[in-house]
Amino acid sequence: MAKKSKKQQQGGTPATVALTAAGVAFTVHAYEHDPAHPSYGEEAAEAMGVSPDRVFKTLVADVDGTLTVAVVPVAGSLDLKALAAAVGGKRAAMADPALAERTTGYVRGGISPLGQRKRLPTVLDSSASDHATICVSAGRRGLEVELAPEDLAKLTEAVVAPVGRA
Repeated sequence: MAKKSKKQQQGGTPATVALTAAGVAFTVHAYEHDPAHPSYGEEAAEAMGVSPDRVFKTLVADVDGTLTVAVVPVAGSLDLKALAAAVGGKRAAMADPALAERTTGYVRGGISPLGQRKRLPTVLDSSASDHATICVSAGRRGLEVELAPEDLAKLTEAVVAPVGRA
């Protein structure tokens, strides 16, 4: 069993530990997760009182056999063709949820684009640059992190492309 760092022992997640280590400015928002809510992302936006176009969900897709992360607004959906094109692929489909959980180290509804077990190619929807800050999962249900989209793109080495649909 892996030994937890001091930050993780104090309640940090791999995502918040990665942000702290990188020296990036961020704010953590915690809220009470309701397992009956139909949408993790919409629940986060409502609980934090933040517009759904500023709260981004982390989705894992399979692009030509390579797991790829897409970060898109919770107010919309992922354009799989655009995602494939953004990473130079031909076909994309949503990844098996169990495989996404095993590969990232996070549970569905709490997958963060940061601090993943295995670094995956990442695409951040270009609408993120319309905002000074955006919110993404901090690594567990009921926990979001707010940061500048440029910092998220830099830390995840993301391609920024229009992959979200309203």
